Amino acid sequence: MFSDRTYRDRRSQLIQTLRAAGERGLLLFLGNAESPCNYADNTYPFRQDSTFLYFFGIDHADFAALVDLDEGTTTVFADDLGIDAIVWMGPQPSVAELASRGGVDRTAAASALAEALVQARTLGRRIHTLPPYRTDNLQRLQELLDRRSVPEASVPFIRAVVEQRAVKSAEELAEIEAAVDLSVDMHLAAMRMVRPGMRESDVAAKVTELALASGAGLSFPVIATIHGETLHNHFHGNTLKSGDVFLLDCGAESRMHYAGDLSSTFPVDPTFTSRQRDIYTVVLNAHLAAVAKAGPGVPMREVHRTACRAIAEGMKGLGLMKGDLDAAVEAGAHALFFPCGTGHMMGLDVHDMEDLGEVYVGYEGQPKSTQFGLKSLRLARPLQPGFVFTVEPGVYFIPELVRRWKAEGRFTDYVNYDAVEGWLGTGGMRIEEDLTITETGARILGKGRPRTIGEVEAERSRQEGLDRRA
Repeated sequence: MFSDRTYRDRRSQLIQTLRAAGERGLLLFLGNAESPCNYADNTYPFRQDSTFLYFFGIDHADFAALVDLDEGTTTVFADDLGIDAIVWMGPQPSVAELASRGGVDRTAAASALAEALVQARTLGRRIHTLPPYRTDNLQRLQELLDRRSVPEASVPFIRAVVEQRAVKSAEELAEIEAAVDLSVDMHLAAMRMVRPGMRESDVAAKVTELALASGAGLSFPVIATIHGETLHNHFHGNTLKSGDVFLLDCGAESRMHYAGDLSSTFPVDPTFTSRQRDIYTVVLNAHLAAVAKAGPGVPMREVHRTACRAIAEGMKGLGLMKGDLDAAVEAGAHALFFPCGTGHMMGLDVHDMEDLGEVYVGYEGQPKSTQFGLKSLRLARPLQPGFVFTVEPGVYFIPELVRRWKAEGRFTDYVNYDAVEGWLGTGGMRIEEDLTITETGARILGKGRPRTIGEVEAERSRQEGLDRRA
């Protein structure tokens, strides 16, 4: 946890923001409970709700809290664990101790929460809630608020939380940077171990080992695949062979649950093939252009468009696209190769605050595009100092998408389908780094890692040399 003052100040800022907007009543925060895997006592690893962590710092199950906007008070609701739990889990801090570490002096039994909410409803006070993303909390909200349908979340509450959490403090940036540094180590380990005959699962196991051995964990399930054309490929059953290109997308989560998120693409052999070099160059140029474009006040939509334009230019240079590239990007023809967004917010969640709604996190409440490719852009708003986000352009050859668009006659003024079909089987490549916006520009977080073709091949060849000497 950070200091108790950090959590007091965060709640005070939230109260001030909502009061200034004319809001009154109670803010209801629900922490997460344990989630059974296949029977009650065999649970998935516990992960506290990120907004609850942000405002209270309590990383234990079955907690809730009320913040009174009118009185300025905060109460934490939970029960101390009994001797049966202590026998299995060992000594546990009391509710009062945990609350105090989060800067809260008032505590009450878990059952008192329902009583407090009944009293508030009787007095006609508004109870502000956030959208639940777990069914147990959805059911809990329905019971607490005596509703049969999904309770309507408070938009002012959502907006205030999003704007506050979006700007990272110095202590948060330090946590994120530590997670990114560990993520770099995970990617370097993979880059140094990959060779023909190895399984994807061997690589996934190694990067997971490094995350867990550090006392931290994974910020999301590992993507480690020779089939990078499947954007979120969590299957690890393939055997690597000469001529394959390997895509690794993984990140560490710090002990305080701040995320890192990096993607690397590298050959299974010591060097890229000619075609792999061509596509990797397109991706790298798009990545560098997007990073250079990012800065305070620059809409992330423009960073995304910069990456799209660079990809279209690169594909035209390879004879796969044609015509007016600006018109092609505006129409969405480039999405045949880049059907996703360039980046997303990152913090306590790898896709930060996505549970609160992308329309608020990435679009300031404005509607998203419905265009294929652009609709997957999670972050479009102007970038501000303190924002932390990813830059992740890629090029993907998805056979089903290519064949469908060709059959439908889509974008024939911009796509050379006959040429593209000759590249099917190339897979997918992407490069991802984590950035923060400063007062004057953008800074890549974490320590350096191989990024250019020369750097990647030097790392791969160095490892091959070590293997031969061994």
